[in-house]
Amino acid sequence: MTSGRRFAVRAAACRTKEGLLIVLMLIVLGLLLSTPALAAADSDMTKEYLTCMDKAKGVTPEMIDCISAETARQDARLNSSYKKLMAKLSAKRKKTLLDAQRAWIKFRDLNCEFYYDPDGGTAARLAGNDCILQATADRAKELRNLTNDE
Repeated sequence: MTSGRRFAVRAAACRTKEGLLIVLMLIVLGLLLSTPALAAADSDMTKEYLTCMDKAKGVTPEMIDCISAETARQDARLNSSYKKLMAKLSAKRKKTLLDAQRAWIKFRDLNCEFYYDPDGGTAARLAGNDCILQATADRAKELRNLTNDE
């Protein structure tokens, strides 16, 4: 075997080892990110919600119960942040926030109502409930960020 060919064989072996190492690292990273604690931190959903959804095992009524409970938790977060923010604002800014919040609630409700397709069966029911949950969690995070309470 010539030295050039040996080098090519070694380079191919290194690429294979490097490729295998990268794939292995990606798998480990994926497993780490799929744990409930990390997923909860990343998505702003609570650990209780992620555990509940795991236990529901795709059964629609149980999933809807999990979503409803998490929506209540996220709504409490939203209301807490809203009150903290209102306490920091001038009267004019309070009125603007109040108007914005009322408009957001109307938008959220109408937008998520669209997901409740009467012909969509249980999937549409899940989609509608999840829409409310995601929108509420996003708004709670937005208001929390505006209060500078990280």
